[in-house]
Amino acid sequence: MTMPPAFRTPAAPATAETEVRRSRFLARLEPAETEADARAVIQAMRAAHPRARHRCTAFIVGEAPVIERSSDDGEPSGTAGRPILDVLHAAGLGRVVCVVTRYFGGVLLGTGGLARAYGDAADAAIAAARLVTMRWRDVIAVTVDYADVPAVQALAARRGWREVAADWAERATLRLALAGEEPSEASAGLADATAGRARVVPDGTRLVADAPDR
Repeated sequence: MTMPPAFRTPAAPATAETEVRRSRFLARLEPAETEADARAVIQAMRAAHPRARHRCTAFIVGEAPVIERSSDDGEPSGTAGRPILDVLHAAGLGRVVCVVTRYFGGVLLGTGGLARAYGDAADAAIAAARLVTMRWRDVIAVTVDYADVPAVQALAARRGWREVAADWAERATLRLALAGEEPSEASAGLADATAGRARVVPDGTRLVADAPDR
């Protein structure tokens, strides 16, 4: 399984709290590129809530293959981790980890009630998050004299290209993530903008964030 060509991820950590029959559910949603990143977040939440009865988790990380894991952390099987993971999928999220910490309120919720409570807590954290859409884009490396940099940046702004890196040496090299064009099309536009002085070479593909969804 590979990550889809576009998915959403949190731009920053987000939290939410819900309550069901006196049990408190504290949800934490964070970006995570790797399994190690996700497990570091989980460990931090365990350390932050040592007296909580359950810290249930789910994450979707990696690219090819995608790694998915969930944990019920002592709740009945399938009532916590899987509902959280299902909510992450339904929201189209990737490179993400969610930890829902439960402080037991003394009232049993039943398996259906637990699944709803954990899913609702994860949903609340997603609603509180600032999300960005990540897309695979073709990248080109554009090498120009410094005098041509403003023209290249102006063209990039008009066409929706994202500057993902820059090297400032004897000449400037800007790495630009394209917005759907072929590199050959971009090269033609850059040649016009710089009177043929730009050197343009393909530079692979890269996951690039769009502007935040909200």
